[in-house]
Amino acid sequence: MSGKNGSYDIVIVGGGMIGTSLALALAPLGLRVALVEAVARKETQQPSFDDRSTALSRSTQRMFEAMGLWNAVAAASTPISNIHVSDKGRFGFSHIDAAEQGVEALGYVVINRVLGRVLQSNLDASDEVDVFCPARVESIELGPDQAVATVQSGDGMKALTCKLLVAADGANSAVREMMGISVQKREYGQSAVIGNLLPEKPIDNCAYERFTAQGPLAVLPIADDRAGFVWTIRERDADRVMALSDDEFLDEMQQEFGYRLGEFSRVGKRACYPLVLSKAVRLTATRSVLIGNSAHGLHPVSAQGFNLGMRDVAALCDCIVDAISNQSDFGDAPSLERYASWRRSDQKKLVHFTDNLVRLFGSSRPGLRTLRNIGMIGFDLVPGIRPLFAKHTMGLAGELPRLSRGVPLR
Repeated sequence: MSGKNGSYDIVIVGGGMIGTSLALALAPLGLRVALVEAVARKETQQPSFDDRSTALSRSTQRMFEAMGLWNAVAAASTPISNIHVSDKGRFGFSHIDAAEQGVEALGYVVINRVLGRVLQSNLDASDEVDVFCPARVESIELGPDQAVATVQSGDGMKALTCKLLVAADGANSAVREMMGISVQKREYGQSAVIGNLLPEKPIDNCAYERFTAQGPLAVLPIADDRAGFVWTIRERDADRVMALSDDEFLDEMQQEFGYRLGEFSRVGKRACYPLVLSKAVRLTATRSVLIGNSAHGLHPVSAQGFNLGMRDVAALCDCIVDAISNQSDFGDAPSLERYASWRRSDQKKLVHFTDNLVRLFGSSRPGLRTLRNIGMIGFDLVPGIRPLFAKHTMGLAGELPRLSRGVPLR
């Protein structure tokens, strides 16, 4: 079902984890799909398939099951059996247990690079998706009946026409700008340092979220008894922290996290990036739509960004399948408005949740400190709070698309 003549049903711009997942999800529908990615797959600069860890929610797990990918993903993933939340300098902690919630795992942790290999190998094996890589979209034209993306690759310039153009090219999306959609951004004044290390004690499939004066510190279980970490620090301190020796770095992080896992050692390669909250002012334009970080960029606290993007994928697939079933146009305004309406609530909820969590635990105001203490106690003691929080964390709240429920599109 390829469109080697340049004519497609759907053109996806951005071949990271979200864009590639969308292409694979659409493959069984018999549509002509093109995927355009600017960075060559084997390049170390490929930002989506790096050494960062990604926590996969329950709904994302169901999606990969419905797509026939879960066995390969699970083989490279580490289950999360417990989530432990604490506030440095405060008594007590809160926790969520998988067995208590009636599930085998609250989520799974996978290295982006490893997940990328699974997605890429399945894409390579698919005859349903034409991949243009490395290739860059130079311009787009959005008309009432079709969208046209002019693509520059090693073979020269080519015009790809389609019924629907999907922007999945990240937080600094060039295609979003070409679509005429502006984005609201707010810098947190924080940077995230990411990497992995070896804890002295077994992490036992527990994910830790430790709130500190600088920001949250997440320690996640990964393969080979190691732990991935996302350490939020003040942006002005980023250069100093990244310049520390491995021993100095581990000493500073140990002081923030404590010794629940014994002493940290053997830290791997570190990376650092600034944290910005971004929200597109709208999700659609004529014959075009935003998904993933092109639509929203979250603080990494609670590890919800990738899973939110995957629910974008699932909702868009539902809208496309329903339009096909109704013999209507999945790229027309009513279909795209259905997608936008469906996604606004979930995206708004997650943006507010992560942003308010950062503000609440990042404040030194006495009133908010008291509220934090009450919240930590109430989380464990007030009936119904923990199951509700777990449901949202697992991505199982609200109206779920087919893939998020584990139901194949075909």
